[in-house]
Amino acid sequence: MKHVVVIGAGKIGSTITRLLSHSGDYHVTVADRSDIHLSHIEKHERVSTATLDIADSDALQALLTGKFAVLSAAPFHLTVQIAKAAADAGIHYLDLTEDVESTRVVKALAEQAKTAFIPQCGLAPGFISIVAHDLASQFDTLDSVRMRVGALPQYPSNALNYNLTWSTDGVINEYIEPCEAIVDGHLTEVPALEEREEFSLDGVTYEAFNTSGGLGTLCETLKGKVRTLNYRTIRYPGHAAIMKALLNDLGLRHRRDVLKDILENALPSTTQDVVIIFVTVSGRKDGRLVQETYANKVYSAVVAGRMMSAIQITTAASICAVLDMLATGALKAQGFVRQEDIALDAFLDSRFGSHYRQENRVRAAS
Repeated sequence: MKHVVVIGAGKIGSTITRLLSHSGDYHVTVADRSDIHLSHIEKHERVSTATLDIADSDALQALLTGKFAVLSAAPFHLTVQIAKAAADAGIHYLDLTEDVESTRVVKALAEQAKTAFIPQCGLAPGFISIVAHDLASQFDTLDSVRMRVGALPQYPSNALNYNLTWSTDGVINEYIEPCEAIVDGHLTEVPALEEREEFSLDGVTYEAFNTSGGLGTLCETLKGKVRTLNYRTIRYPGHAAIMKALLNDLGLRHRRDVLKDILENALPSTTQDVVIIFVTVSGRKDGRLVQETYANKVYSAVVAGRMMSAIQITTAASICAVLDMLATGALKAQGFVRQEDIALDAFLDSRFGSHYRQENRVRAAS
């Protein structure tokens, strides 16, 4: 049995804990500074809890020592501290961060590490990169890779057409920070919330716009190989305009704590959500211009005996699948591991990755 630590006892951390403990192959210690959050963790023979402030480096080091891996489900601004502690403890490290700068630090730490450092193991970044790289690898030459992901309420009922489904800090961060992209073959940065587009899927109209972090390391991987590469978040129409007014006209991009308080006290959370994954790749095969598309919708469902939201399922299942592949030797056990290093079929065939296999998933070539 592998002993792992999950940092963060929130919605995603608790879901990761439940999936791993119910698998029978992991003992999980959940660490959080909030006793209230820890009290909500399921009581299980393969689950322990620890009250811990990440700023206490000695306590964190003691908790990690001797474990197989640490999985960070903590806010993005704690990523670097946890990664450094994992390096010092000599254990494997996985996280869910969408923060570009944090990932650069993790990559640097991995250069000297004797264990695996695998950041961005969630939905986007994470699974979306696995899908995009799998499609791209089927082409002789690439023209464009367009990645679209959204976690949306099934029944929107407010002007933002949105409910809180995951980290508020994470949402705000991706709406503010610069976004990596490849434009006309050149690696560049584009502003968040811009380049809005509309598209329809299954008769429903959506909007999509630039957000930060969703590409993971794909820009670096595909630089010089593709003319266009971008990532945009999917929302219902009207969302981007209101968020731009809040962030720019009211200046809340400079007062993130105020914006977080507003959102968390105005927008209810929901488990009745849907995750939309939409990737389109075009290029040439045998001299012909070809397009391939992956489209998938994942809905909330009962998993491990409990109703879970779609974003909980997809995010937690993804990092658990990567941990499983690391534990079984399917991934290299030392250095920096990119999401695009993971084979899509192997991921989907794993017991956790199989949660992405849905009958409504469509994969077509034209």
